Amino acid sequence: MVLKLVVLISGTGSNLRSLLEASQDAQFPARVVAIGADRDADGLALGEEFGIPTFTVPFTAFPDREAWGTELIAQVRLWEPDLVILSGLMRLVPAAVVDAFSPHLINTHPAYLPEFPGAHGVRDALAAGVDQTGASLIVVDNSVDGGPIIAQERVPVLPGDTESSLHDRIKPVERRLLIQAVLDIANSHLDLKELAR
Repeated sequence: MVLKLVVLISGTGSNLRSLLEASQDAQFPARVVAIGADRDADGLALGEEFGIPTFTVPFTAFPDREAWGTELIAQVRLWEPDLVILSGLMRLVPAAVVDAFSPHLINTHPAYLPEFPGAHGVRDALAAGVDQTGASLIVVDNSVDGGPIIAQERVPVLPGDTESSLHDRIKPVERRLLIQAVLDIANSHLDLKELAR
């Protein structure tokens, strides 16, 4: 089975690039069919580079989060994805989006959940003075980074680490977890419905 993926971003799309590079292998059982964003994100340029359609649902163009979510659902559904990946989408999706796509709605997070949920996981880990943090991949639910954990891995915090240097070491782990999960889902080694029960 070849999974159809829609990836939603807000930034440069570094995790997205890894997925696109992996899917260039004819044996990789998934294809990104569309890239979406909530703003004019730099990562949308990857669509042109890899020949993938893109769409933007600008948050600021809607009166509230719910209206934005309704349009986001409509745009994503056009592509009939098997899996929707929030990859650096820096915005909480409304409940209607979760209801529409979960448990086939997953998110990468730069911390070892449930430690340091929210938008500043790397910064919060440094502020807490811990000697290790991590990366997690979760099923999105209506909590803030509290959904069922698909995979996670520890990453040490090194002396002198900055938010940038620590995040740079977490990102490759996030990418590896994401690509492995996509493989496992496509090969029926991971059942998101079962995990989310």
